[in-house]
Amino acid sequence: MVVYKKDITLRVRYKETDQMGFVHHSNYPVYYEYARTELLRQMGASYKMMEDRGVMMPVREVGMKFFTPARYDDLLTIKCRMNEITGARLRFDHEIRNEAGELINTGFVELVFVNTTTRRPCHAPQWFVDLFRQE
Repeated sequence: MVVYKKDITLRVRYKETDQMGFVHHSNYPVYYEYARTELLRQMGASYKMMEDRGVMMPVREVGMKFFTPARYDDLLTIKCRMNEITGARLRFDHEIRNEAGELINTGFVELVFVNTTTRRPCHAPQWFVDLFRQE
């Protein structure tokens, strides 16, 4: 399988910072989701499309590591890579850097394919897997 990646930029908003002026740790999974959503859109899929076709993708696991804080008004580049679809699971890896190129954060999100009717795990739909084999 080919690795797919997408870089997006995002400016830190005031509401995302804590009393110390740093981006609060709870915002990083939100940043990951933004990048992941845009990567899926680039590939011709969306969460809405998937749900309309009977599949949901809830989060199974999230892992993060922090290196240096991001601050209000920083312009961040979020690198998102999708390089693993295994049965019912899909993993995205993330890397966030500031404008100076400093590594802010790395992390991953693992999602599970779930049938919308039964709410049970299911294999990745073939049409979804095929999207990543087109290029």
